[in-house]
Amino acid sequence: MLLKELIWQGWLSLNRNRLRSVLTMLGIVWGLASVVLLLAYGQGLGNSVLHAFLNMGNNVIVLWPGQTSMQAGGQRAGKKVAYEYADIEAIREEVPLVRAVSAEIDRDFGYKVGTRVVSLNTRGVEIQYPQMRKLDLEEGRVFTETDFLQHNRVVILGYKAAEKVFQGAPAVGQAVSIGGLDFEVIGVLRNKIQDSMYNGPDNENGFIPFQLFRDLKNIKDPDMIIFQPTAAELNKKSLAAVREVVARRHHFDPRDEKATPEWDTVDSKQMITAFSLGLQAVLGLIGVVTLAVGGVGVMNIMLVSVTERTREIGLRKAIGARPRHILVQFLLEALVLTFFGGMFGILLAVLLTWVIPPMPLYSEFYKTSNHEGDIFLHASLLVITISFVLLSMIGIVSGFFPALKAARLHPIEALRYE
Repeated sequence: MLLKELIWQGWLSLNRNRLRSVLTMLGIVWGLASVVLLLAYGQGLGNSVLHAFLNMGNNVIVLWPGQTSMQAGGQRAGKKVAYEYADIEAIREEVPLVRAVSAEIDRDFGYKVGTRVVSLNTRGVEIQYPQMRKLDLEEGRVFTETDFLQHNRVVILGYKAAEKVFQGAPAVGQAVSIGGLDFEVIGVLRNKIQDSMYNGPDNENGFIPFQLFRDLKNIKDPDMIIFQPTAAELNKKSLAAVREVVARRHHFDPRDEKATPEWDTVDSKQMITAFSLGLQAVLGLIGVVTLAVGGVGVMNIMLVSVTERTREIGLRKAIGARPRHILVQFLLEALVLTFFGGMFGILLAVLLTWVIPPMPLYSEFYKTSNHEGDIFLHASLLVITISFVLLSMIGIVSGFFPALKAARLHPIEALRYE
């Protein structure tokens, strides 16, 4: 009952100075809105960058042939490594840590439809490649085992590649001449943002079964090896095991990383995630400073209130009020100011996240109709919870020192105050 009375008295005290209370709350409103908006922006930006990177593939590792830098098995350093298709088969058989592996080779070919010819980078890949590299289809189908066993001349086109070749006309089921041979378009990729790539974005590429490169260019060995570990945390062990197999077959030291340079997207993902968290921390710190300015305003107003009500404090103590009662009353007044301002601040921030349009992160070349390349301000429950915790800390600190000053006033000196 005493707490209820203290809360009521605190509310009446604030209500007697409405204008001052409202102006003080405005600092809290803007401060908390800033925290929520900055954290929402940081979260949206981080998610957009991470999403664009992850479109490269599902925890894939890419190995290129390099040049040895260490002597091994009587071989001098400086020897160039050239992969063989047998390396892919050996990895499948000998490395259980690898879930999927594919050979890959890239070349430019002319795609001819009628009298028009368009040059596209074309990738020869294997059946597990689309799943590893997130080649999601807008229409059509992916490669099947039959395509590889029967050497079917089929091609999957990237979203932009299909537009270039067929100029907006339906592509699936159509015939196209690639390098002088007739192919059937069996699928078109969904347009996607991809800021991590090699040899150009998937949107601009064509994909054919690896074995067809023998018909087009008389090439039977891969330019690179793409594989996926059984679990993301096994990326280092799987990479070491794959290098061991390739090194044994090509007679170089498996510790020689320059012989087989790699791109480990698992490590890159961890770096981008750390960048995202760091960005959110910096933006959150800026918001906290803004909120702290509002907290200083609350502290100043409460100190003024203590000075104005010194005789009242003395009278309350004279008739039996204990120091803790005075402390709680002034602390509650500060918390009421803070939390009412905080509630309005959260409402303002949530409203702004709905009103502010998405901010484009990527160029029109990559943007899609579903706003995949936009940063959305999203005031998630986590962002609001963090902001509310910060607000609580600011409110307690802002109200505690003025309340402590009021609680320590001597009743006789307070009654004599002019």
